[in-house]
Amino acid sequence: MQKGISSMRIAWSLYGFVYMVTEICGNIHIFTLSMKKIIGIIPARWGSTRFPGKPLTEILGKPMVQHVYERAMESGVFHRVIVATDHLPISEHILGIGGEAMMTSDSHESGTDRIAEVATIIEDAEYIINIQGDEPFVSIEHIKRLADVLKTGTSPIATLAYEVETTENDSNRVKVVVNGLGNALYFSRASIPYGSKRQFYHIGMYGFERETLLEIVRLKVSELENIEKLEQLRWMDNGYPIKVEIVDKGAPSVDRPEDIEKVIEWCSKNSRE
Repeated sequence: MQKGISSMRIAWSLYGFVYMVTEICGNIHIFTLSMKKIIGIIPARWGSTRFPGKPLTEILGKPMVQHVYERAMESGVFHRVIVATDHLPISEHILGIGGEAMMTSDSHESGTDRIAEVATIIEDAEYIINIQGDEPFVSIEHIKRLADVLKTGTSPIATLAYEVETTENDSNRVKVVVNGLGNALYFSRASIPYGSKRQFYHIGMYGFERETLLEIVRLKVSELENIEKLEQLRWMDNGYPIKVEIVDKGAPSVDRPEDIEKVIEWCSKNSRE
């Protein structure tokens, strides 16, 4: 009898030890994920076809790129925020306000290519977030939500979308269909899914594992990417999943000079986060 009791005590002790180790390892994993280094990079190209010189266009007393930089810094999620540009005056302005900027090639086809050039230099970064340089009042909450998704370690690429009740098809609005696991099934300029009164509009902020970012910029342009003119389809065509976090609609972006007034009007109607 005594022997049986001793065996039970040993068994329960082993169970307790295993449970304790599991809990410790789980906490270490969570702590490690929370400590991973996230770098924010803002691509700022001077020669925009629709709006040349856009990054230094003044909005409410500051150049657009400065607004974006300050919002990114205010989010508090980044170890560093870097403006990646091909135009020396943009770099000089950011450096002049105490920020960080890097000069990049003027031959990049996309902002993703531009931030990847910077990412090759920053070897200690685990994650990179591409913050659009044409959203002067980018949502701080959006940045935080995207960073939180990345830190779960569940997907090598993450992005954002918001829900809209509409049956209209605006080809300038990129739509996304998401599966039950929160991953993108497809992005399109057409209304998807067909016949639905509810659509999800894509917000062009992306988060990447650094190694994934360096891989996807080496991929060849895919057929679907050529059709839709959406680079994320190239990544999906090559098997990279994209996690989509659903958020509230944010501030408007600036694509053309006439959008400046829309942004100022939006700012006057919305209190700062």
